[in-house]
Amino acid sequence: MNTSPEISAFYEEEFRDTIATVDANGKRIWLHPKKPKGSFHDKRIIASVIFLAIFFSTPFIKIEGQPLLMMNIFERKFVIFGQPFFPQDFVLFGIGMITFFVFIILFTVVYGRFWCGWACPQTVFLEMIFRKIEYWIEGDARQQHKLDSGQWTSEKIKKKTLKHFIYIIFSLIIAHFTMAYIIGIEETINIVAVSPAEHWSGFVGIIVFTALFYFVFTRLREQVCIAICPYGRLQGVLMGRNTMAIMYDFVRGEPRGKLTKCPEKEATVQAKHGDCIDCALCVQVCPTGIDIRNGTQLECVNCTACIDACDEVMIKIDKPKGLIKYASQESIENRVPFKMSARAYAYSVVLVLLIAIEAFLLINRSMVETTIMRVPGQMYQELPNGIISNLYNVQFINKTSEPIELMLKVADNKGIIRIQGGKINVPMQGRVDAVFFLDIPKKQIIDIKTLLKIEVYNGTILVETVKTNFLGPAE
Repeated sequence: MNTSPEISAFYEEEFRDTIATVDANGKRIWLHPKKPKGSFHDKRIIASVIFLAIFFSTPFIKIEGQPLLMMNIFERKFVIFGQPFFPQDFVLFGIGMITFFVFIILFTVVYGRFWCGWACPQTVFLEMIFRKIEYWIEGDARQQHKLDSGQWTSEKIKKKTLKHFIYIIFSLIIAHFTMAYIIGIEETINIVAVSPAEHWSGFVGIIVFTALFYFVFTRLREQVCIAICPYGRLQGVLMGRNTMAIMYDFVRGEPRGKLTKCPEKEATVQAKHGDCIDCALCVQVCPTGIDIRNGTQLECVNCTACIDACDEVMIKIDKPKGLIKYASQESIENRVPFKMSARAYAYSVVLVLLIAIEAFLLINRSMVETTIMRVPGQMYQELPNGIISNLYNVQFINKTSEPIELMLKVADNKGIIRIQGGKINVPMQGRVDAVFFLDIPKKQIIDIKTLLKIEVYNGTILVETVKTNFLGPAE
């Protein structure tokens, strides 16, 4: 495609030598983005309401008595879609995490940071709760800037106090629900219902989470997306010329030119310049302070505020909307529709294979995990009646939501297991450790080490078969 020298110069220019939120002296520039409005923002409000409904309702949802989602890192207990996972499910968890990361890679390769602008908790809480409170109390961008730079009057104290009081309330709410995702809603309610002295660890946890969220949403804000979030850093590696992102159509918009009030000069100005009138509204509404006209940037979270601002201007000057839009660099340069790249298709194939493997492992996942090991340092014992005995440690993990009664047998009746009580009662999602003797007649032992299969029964149902070694004298 042939482009004008102005467009080529624009495209090849090194546009990012500094960060929009840091001045020449290295000090932070506090952003006061203009209040967004428009069709995309309305859609984001709907998406945010759905996200918040899911976020605040999920801890209360149970599947067969289990939470829909719980990530208890303290007790190493994880529940996903009502299914409990333990450290023994590391392979499943590992493949699940790999699948998740491949999905992130594929999604980013094709759609860029669409997640960041529409469903990321950081963006939803900041833009749809905390900034909305700020707009409601302090006004739009100019009013906020005037208030912050002004003297401490009674009105300023009142507004700041009210705003931060509400911020603390919302931080407390988010902290409690975050705790519910970690330790469960029942335990969180128990912590709230009793005196802090009765549950210091839980009380301190909620205070720490509250302080963390308050600090993130009142001070760090866009710095999380710009400098802290690892997903934002990955974007620069994963995005390519065919990645969909919020793009400025520089072919149509460049070179920029201001509108003139003189009708005679207007036609000449329009002939020399593109559709961008350099109003800078796209910069004023950006929550990370960037100029989208400079091209794709790591700081862009795809919030669509610049699209709405630009479309509003285009309507006013009687120009087509879409000067800023969802597109790929390839589609804008060559004026062709957006399409997936070969790399995206390759990631898709890998993702499908990983999902298939994960599904197979989940379907064949045993709900009882048994670990049998010979007691370290113990040799075999030869009993007077011609029996060789080995001592074993056994650990049972019940992954189900009901208590179970387990019994051990040696496959093919090659030996007898002596365990206290004969049966082991394992509570739901609990663990029981035990010790047992395995006896085999000496005449049946051929090698020093014999491979045996131990069958685990729940009543008459065989739930698992475990292999172990038996030591004895060779004939």
